[in-house]
Amino acid sequence: MKKALFGPINVEDAPFFKALFNSSKFAWLWLIVRIYVGYQWVNASLHKLSAPEWMQTGEALKGYWMRAVSMPDAPAKPPINYEWYRSFIQSMLDNQSYVWFGKLIAVGELLVGIALILGCFVGLAAFFSALMNLNFLLAGSLSSGPILLVLGILLMFAWKAAGYYGLNRAILYYIGTFWQPGKWFQKKIV
Repeated sequence: MKKALFGPINVEDAPFFKALFNSSKFAWLWLIVRIYVGYQWVNASLHKLSAPEWMQTGEALKGYWMRAVSMPDAPAKPPINYEWYRSFIQSMLDNQSYVWFGKLIAVGELLVGIALILGCFVGLAAFFSALMNLNFLLAGSLSSGPILLVLGILLMFAWKAAGYYGLNRAILYYIGTFWQPGKWFQKKIV
């Protein structure tokens, strides 16, 4: 059969990557990654959830944003390299969004961590994990952010295998996905 030069074609993944991201053979590896990243998020959230400067006033986040937008002590530029992101953070400061955003960060970190540890909605939890890390990095915070960002992106790609040893397995079996309904939503043939 002659292949068309133009038009839609299906480009296959290399067998190793197909197995790594889609096979239950590597689910043990993703389980380790998933629990590690989930633990990091739960650990990061626990002190915030009990701290009034995060959950009531947002002063902790306000201080972080103020240091990120402008560092009065340093002659160098602020840690935020992108002007559009600096403007975004400045507008959040001007609108006192740190009051509600501090709560959102603390609760979001906890929920993402729990979802990853339990293996529930792994792709979605990994997306929000990567999104939070990306925002922390854009604001100039490094610490473990780059590693957790990469692991979050890898977990997004491997969401099926990463949730195999977790609640995702049952969710996919019973509920399914948008493109493949699970047992509860399959039409019964009479």
